[in-house]
Amino acid sequence: MATNKIALVTGGSRGLGRNMAVSLAKKGIDIILTYNSNQEEADHVVATIQSLGQHAAAFQLDAGNVQSFNGFIERVTQHLLQQTGKSNFDFLINNAGTALYAPFIETTEEQFDTVYNIHYKGVFFLTQKALPYLNDGGRIINISSGLARFAFPGSSAYGSMKGAIEVLTRYLAKELGPRGIAANVVAPGAIETDFGGGHVRDNKETNAHIAAVTALGRAGVPDDVGGVVAFLCTEDARWINGQRIEVSGGMNL
Repeated sequence: MATNKIALVTGGSRGLGRNMAVSLAKKGIDIILTYNSNQEEADHVVATIQSLGQHAAAFQLDAGNVQSFNGFIERVTQHLLQQTGKSNFDFLINNAGTALYAPFIETTEEQFDTVYNIHYKGVFFLTQKALPYLNDGGRIINISSGLARFAFPGSSAYGSMKGAIEVLTRYLAKELGPRGIAANVVAPGAIETDFGGGHVRDNKETNAHIAAVTALGRAGVPDDVGGVVAFLCTEDARWINGQRIEVSGGMNL
């Protein structure tokens, strides 16, 4: 890991996060990824990245448990110190997440708090704790959702948290500018993964509805998204800052 740039990808063991991690590796970037519970999946992604000639390692992280972040950062930075002689990295990809489909009137405080902890509070404080180790000139990519722009019934808590992330990202861009750190949002539309129990991928009615409201006529797939995140971590994207890039094929235009 001595000469390559390094990305930390939360939730990098499956779905979009896996695609982001592999896409970054294809750009010559080494990867630290996190997983919540399935180490076997994470190890498989690590092996895939290593087969591409890049270094990779996986660490367990509950992205909604802020109290665990100090220990997590310590483990990651110690690993980097041993591997590279430095405890710093270059790119932070805040991707980890979970779905919640519940009508506004039925959303419980417990459900709300779970989404809040993972999708907003966790992102806020993990970024804060990672900043001392993020190299000047680095990048922060926060993953939002098309649901912050358009509304689907049942996504009020999730969508509003993603809206908060988009505002936070602009503040990060403003406050971290003196360090040369750019912060941007990538907001996927509906993607065929196992997210939310795979309902976009596996429910034919849902999939057909998404295709009907998407200008390009289909639901998205992970390969549509990972490369955009990887691009934002290249020198070609150096002047993109404080922006929201929706990757939805033109949903609900």
